[in-house]
Amino acid sequence: MKNKLIVIIGAYGSGKSEYSINLAKEFSLKSEEVTLVDLDVVNPYFRSRDVQEKFAQERIEVIAPEGENKYADIPMLSPRVMGAVQNHESTVILDVGGDPAGCRILARYVSNIKKRGYEMRLVINTKRPFTSNEEEILTMLDMLESVSKLKITELVCNTNLMEFTDENIIREGLKIINNVAIEKDLKLENYLVLKKYAEIIPDEIEGKKKKVLNYYLSKPWEMPIMKGI
Repeated sequence: MKNKLIVIIGAYGSGKSEYSINLAKEFSLKSEEVTLVDLDVVNPYFRSRDVQEKFAQERIEVIAPEGENKYADIPMLSPRVMGAVQNHESTVILDVGGDPAGCRILARYVSNIKKRGYEMRLVINTKRPFTSNEEEILTMLDMLESVSKLKITELVCNTNLMEFTDENIIREGLKIINNVAIEKDLKLENYLVLKKYAEIIPDEIEGKKKKVLNYYLSKPWEMPIMKGI
């Protein structure tokens, strides 16, 4: 199906913004019109807005706060967001923070999201706090659905320890996440691997497929110093 509306959520450090950016690029390479909306009001770093200028050159629209509000932890309620949600001529990806404050912003758009039809994918790294086991993931999942008033449709495994990632770490994460997927009757098809480490990870583990991510987002210490802060 072309021109999907995909909501991406995930806890702090899950890799959801990197996944959102790569997803936008993937759809763009299929010659689809793509709009990436940065609704993350939780994390001041690793946000989709960091690729705004680069993607503009590639005809991928990024809707995000600009100027002095670029790195502010404030809701981005531009009319352009509603316009994107209602634009059926474009594939739209919403990059949303994975806590109550982050998901609450979706309430403004929820009726139009439901009217259009959507997928909501929860990105999980079991090596991060609050999503390290099945109980924690289920608690987070229920909380995010309750606050956003939307239903998660797919889980995405991004279990990793950066350069210390190996097949066993991913396999352990997949097992935990797959148990949640079975319990909640949710789709789980992929595990994510950064391109830098892709060669050491097999293409398939436990029947799930490897999805390689390019690295777009800078670490906090790699970012330019912002004047006045």
